[in-house]
Amino acid sequence: MKSGSKVARSGGLETAIIVAEALAIAMFVRIFFYQPFNIPSGSMKQTLLEGDYLFVSKLSYGYSKYSFPFSPDLFSGRVFSAEPTRGDVAVFKLPRDNSTDYIKRVVGLPGDEVQMRGGQLFINGTAVPKVPAGEFVTEEDGDGPRGIPVFEETLPNGVKYKVLDSDPDGPFDNTAPYKVPEGHYFMMGDNRDNSTDSRVRSAVGPVPLENFVGRAEIIFFSAPFLEEDKMRWWAPWSWPFDIRWGRFFNLVR
Repeated sequence: MKSGSKVARSGGLETAIIVAEALAIAMFVRIFFYQPFNIPSGSMKQTLLEGDYLFVSKLSYGYSKYSFPFSPDLFSGRVFSAEPTRGDVAVFKLPRDNSTDYIKRVVGLPGDEVQMRGGQLFINGTAVPKVPAGEFVTEEDGDGPRGIPVFEETLPNGVKYKVLDSDPDGPFDNTAPYKVPEGHYFMMGDNRDNSTDSRVRSAVGPVPLENFVGRAEIIFFSAPFLEEDKMRWWAPWSWPFDIRWGRFFNLVR
């Protein structure tokens, strides 16, 4: 009996060690390489939807104190630093409080002049090409399905992506020129009329390089868990049909 008890305890200890090692590896990967994030709002439609879960690469821009849980004040600036590229979809800490995670697209680099005129993006006085690219069907505000015009923009470095323009005369379709300070970046949401971003100086403004957490890389899961009117919690048998299987493993562009 004693021998059997020892075997049982040994097996239990081995299992505990394996679980602890797996958790340690997962934590190491999360802290230094890839961190999961979920999308709680529609500011990046149609690129990212509410309920998308994605991996963000922390290696892309190196590390700052904001790369780590609780943002420990161990050092300033970045180590192994790499600059964001125009067109990147990036997670950053909101400069206003240095704690809230935001995700937007990099459109302006340090020293750039960024302006919106009639709903079109201008960088350093040159219009960013914006061509019609169909419609995005949504059911916002419970008004039933409606189509929002989609446009394709092409940044000066050749990066192409889709933006939504739901209001031809939106509140931030016409702005004064923004001069991006050195060491900062101008961030915008792809859902142009429903995004609080660098155009709103009092809420976001230009984002310091130190505040970048990482670059969005891939969607690994997608379901409207945060949209209570769409996810049928009372019917578990319906969940497989509610999950957006077609978005799994889509690269973020």
